[in-house]
Amino acid sequence: MYDVPNQSGKYAVVTGANSGTGKETARRLAAAGARVVMAVRTVAKGEAARAEILERHPGVQLEVRRIDLADLASVREFADGLLADGVPLDLLVNNAGVMTPPERHSTADGFELQFGSNFVGPFALTLRLLPLLLQAPAPRVATMSSGVANWGRIDFDDLQWERRRYSPARAYSQSKLADLMMGRRLATIAAERGWPLLSTIAHPGFTRTNLQTAGATLGRERPALANRILFRWNPLPSQGVEQGAEPLLVAATDPTAQPGSYYGPSGLFGLVGPADIAKTPRTALDDEVSLRLWAKAEELTGLSLPAIAA
Repeated sequence: MYDVPNQSGKYAVVTGANSGTGKETARRLAAAGARVVMAVRTVAKGEAARAEILERHPGVQLEVRRIDLADLASVREFADGLLADGVPLDLLVNNAGVMTPPERHSTADGFELQFGSNFVGPFALTLRLLPLLLQAPAPRVATMSSGVANWGRIDFDDLQWERRRYSPARAYSQSKLADLMMGRRLATIAAERGWPLLSTIAHPGFTRTNLQTAGATLGRERPALANRILFRWNPLPSQGVEQGAEPLLVAATDPTAQPGSYYGPSGLFGLVGPADIAKTPRTALDDEVSLRLWAKAEELTGLSLPAIAA
């Protein structure tokens, strides 16, 4: 298992920290000495997760705060709270996400749910927290993508799936490719501007979490049949969250990580195993698409780098 380096004195934010890879990431960061903000949509679930971690690691520093990445007003409120505290932020972990809801849903701002929650919300959060990140001596942003980014395509003519017949899997792939491109583009921007910010990306392989089951119900009693079949009877190898969180933990804490590094499981088909450098899909290497996507995200959020960084 990956041994998280000493994080004493570090201040970190982990989104989606009430379950799955987010909770495991928050737990191991806190156990390594970091002060961790567990950024969650449902505070009661966040507090329950915090209690579980404290039971296992008494005395660690954990705080629960509410954020709904599907609502840009909530993202702004969360970021404003941290900005008001004025504490430099050493690490932002963009982990939270939604996976393959069976029907198309819209966010509070009118975006397709997966694109809005998985990409637009984290983009807005990252830009809003840049002032605090740039106050830290060696800040990092680690963003969770997915292996299905390999099959993603950014369709600028219909980013929100309003014209085409909605495909849960293709919409998810697009959103996670967008995450991968965001992480890489942020690394380039940091280099161009001389920021000490390190941006990295990870994917969890085939990790068993409630993202594929509870996360896809959207309030329904049971997940969609396709999700139940895929994740309960799939013959492919899978792993638990302890191993599945490691690519994200490596991206967030490895002292040898390079800007734009992409981590994932190193075992069979890239689905399981110890974390290592993952192959970046060719689509994510397209600088023209990356620039256009970043510009579109600025348009959708009303945020831009010059204003935020200042």
